[in-house]
Amino acid sequence: FIDKYTQVARLLDPIARCVEAIPGLASSLSTSSIINRQFGGPDRLVKAILCDFFKHGFDGSGSDGGSCIDGRLTSAWNWCSKLEKKPYYPVFMLAGFQGFDGDFKK
Repeated sequence: FIDKYTQVARLLDPIARCVEAIPGLASSLSTSSIINRQFGGPDRLVKAILCDFFKHGFDGSGSDGGSCIDGRLTSAWNWCSKLEKKPYYPVFMLAGFQGFDGDFKK
């Protein structure tokens, strides 16, 4: 029962770490052109990631008629499982993302 609630940090931590890494990636000579040309700059990229997550990560698409929180957790997990198809997935990789299992390169 309570174990499912411990998964929230595993879902949110990689997103937060990526968003926090974007300003540094945008100021690096080797990655700034990707962020600026492909996404219109670091601020627009952060907004795109967060807007997409908050729009789809809590939309209730995972609901099976159970509790509201269960449906939201499943929606968030569904969003995470589709991350590799998102246009900003390479930015997650540049930020050290390895998965939603708690691992993240420093």
